[in-house]
Amino acid sequence: MSIQILQYEFLGPISLDEWGPPMEKLVYLILSRDKDKFNILYVDDCGKTDEQSFFVQHPNFKCWVNHSGSEKSLFLAILPLFDSSDSSRKNIVHKIMTHYKPPCNLDDLPPTKPDYLVRKSDEKKPEQKYVCPCCGSDMNPEQILEKSTVFRCMNCGLSDTKLNC
Repeated sequence: MSIQILQYEFLGPISLDEWGPPMEKLVYLILSRDKDKFNILYVDDCGKTDEQSFFVQHPNFKCWVNHSGSEKSLFLAILPLFDSSDSSRKNIVHKIMTHYKPPCNLDDLPPTKPDYLVRKSDEKKPEQKYVCPCCGSDMNPEQILEKSTVFRCMNCGLSDTKLNC
């Protein structure tokens, strides 16, 4: 049996009780079963372990049990990556954490940055003076828009629009 997370095909899920060592160079998911679906509680990678109590002694084990309701509801899925480097496994873990936001990884999530960039306005540009074509007086900026500025003559009231360059 397998489960697909993003573009990765994980083996399992199997009950966490059925797991036995060894584990080497893989990404693992701790899942909780909710009727017909599995929820990701935690994701991490493992370089190598031979410890039978690897999961039970994990610092987040209590979080997993709290979110699943009981130890019997905990499941394991693995993505073997035998020829992988630590950084490539960490990259996969980061992608899964960012997309699924597992509740027991929330402290590990990096702060999200917006997809957009806020530009600072250049309000201290030297103001260009425009002369009214009607009366020859100076025109003052009345409204600054995104791509243009509306100028109004204080003497005769004529308005004109100039493109912002």
